[in-house]
Amino acid sequence: MVAIGYSLMSEQRTPTDLVADAVLAENAGFDFSTISDHFHPWVEAQGHSPYIWSLLGAISQVTKTLPLLPYVTVPIIRYHPAVVAQKAATMALLAPGRFRLGLGSGENLNEHVVGQGFPGVDVRQAMLEEAIEIMRELWKGDYVTYRGDYFDVERARLFDLPEEEIQIGVAAGGAQAAEVAAKAGEFLITTSPDAEVIEAFNKAGGKGRAIVGQTTVCWGPDEQAARKLALELHGWSVGGWKIKAELVGPESFQELADLVTEEMVAESVPCGPDLDKIVESIKPFVDAGFTEVAITQIGPDQEGFCKIFEAELASKLRSL
Repeated sequence: MVAIGYSLMSEQRTPTDLVADAVLAENAGFDFSTISDHFHPWVEAQGHSPYIWSLLGAISQVTKTLPLLPYVTVPIIRYHPAVVAQKAATMALLAPGRFRLGLGSGENLNEHVVGQGFPGVDVRQAMLEEAIEIMRELWKGDYVTYRGDYFDVERARLFDLPEEEIQIGVAAGGAQAAEVAAKAGEFLITTSPDAEVIEAFNKAGGKGRAIVGQTTVCWGPDEQAARKLALELHGWSVGGWKIKAELVGPESFQELADLVTEEMVAESVPCGPDLDKIVESIKPFVDAGFTEVAITQIGPDQEGFCKIFEAELASKLRSL
């Protein structure tokens, strides 16, 4: 059975809202949770983008069973891998047995802010492999000095480490990244049921491992209102990943969103009260072999979505 998760979309909620949303998700019976790690929202209309590692610490203390997964953190530009290793180790201690680390090569939207540029995807993937190597060395508990092609570590040691191994998921939007995921991580993260990506992951040694996906809905009692909300907050998502990885700021994503219509968004985002539409949007992930799928609810009505999930949607999805 595919695990159904709840996506904490940090770009559209305040820090206190997100902590409360995690409690709602746990009480509603979601199998796990993801949370986006951004410096900026996708578009200014979303209005938020808090530091999610502070939120993860808070969420770990107000939830008891909900598994937590950053979806995803980028340990190559905005964060140094040694710092990510420390953050992840601390989280694994705060949420024992329910924290995994999702990693990726990032988007220009968030990484350019530290003034180190945004190299091509081939360089970013090489940086990511090196970053994971550094993190795994630090998690062994010894002093680490490392001289790499992209990163240096000078006599660093982590003094607070979990007993259990920290599981790493690597995000992939193409075959090259899927090969990195199979080589450097324990599971694959990808946002669409792309057969090429999954095949590349399996061929590179990932066959039989977890595949974690994420999709978006805009549930609500009024379909027309939901479509308008989805266009306002999520119209940017219609563009392909190669475009989204390179755009610089929320204003660029807004220009992309301005070219999109309600009908275009509604083709990819189930809008309104029809739960069968949501089920149909999840089915391609199930058919493609995903083991876990997280659902992002667009807009402020997270409580209503959690209630309808608990009452009706969960059983429909688990019947898949």
